[in-house]
Amino acid sequence: MDEPLEMDWQALRLSRCNQFKGAPRLVCGPELRTRQTAELFGSAPELVDALRDCDFGRWGGERIGDLQKAEPEALQHWLGDPASAPHGGESLVQLGERVGAWLTALQSTSGHIVAITHPFVIRAALTQVLQGVSSSLIDVEPLAAVELRFHGRWRLRLPGTDPEDLL
Repeated sequence: MDEPLEMDWQALRLSRCNQFKGAPRLVCGPELRTRQTAELFGSAPELVDALRDCDFGRWGGERIGDLQKAEPEALQHWLGDPASAPHGGESLVQLGERVGAWLTALQSTSGHIVAITHPFVIRAALTQVLQGVSSSLIDVEPLAAVELRFHGRWRLRLPGTDPEDLL
């Protein structure tokens, strides 16, 4: 599935380009919705295959509620065993390996990178950085900002609100 965003992204194009200091390198997954979202932050994002959404195989495009009714045992198996892929697509372990390899490659890259991707990919990145935290414990809302920094090791930084903005 390569569906578009469900919002008028064109009216909001470049609306978030000043959200980050400096001129970060803008990268995104290859799907239409990630490319459209990236254009909120800047033009001409670099497509990075490692940021593509998890391959859900034959479950692609299905709602979780529908899967709970149609294939409850397969769904529970997939949720309980990160190495399983009963849908014929990518397991969560495989997703984590893909994202982990991308993070490793970034360790020798200088400068800031803004990556636009999917909740499953963000969870996989956080699981790699936090080493051992289950991705099922992490919720990622649309347009959420997660900041990862590498200085000899990965660190999760949760930016706060400028106290001036609260006044």
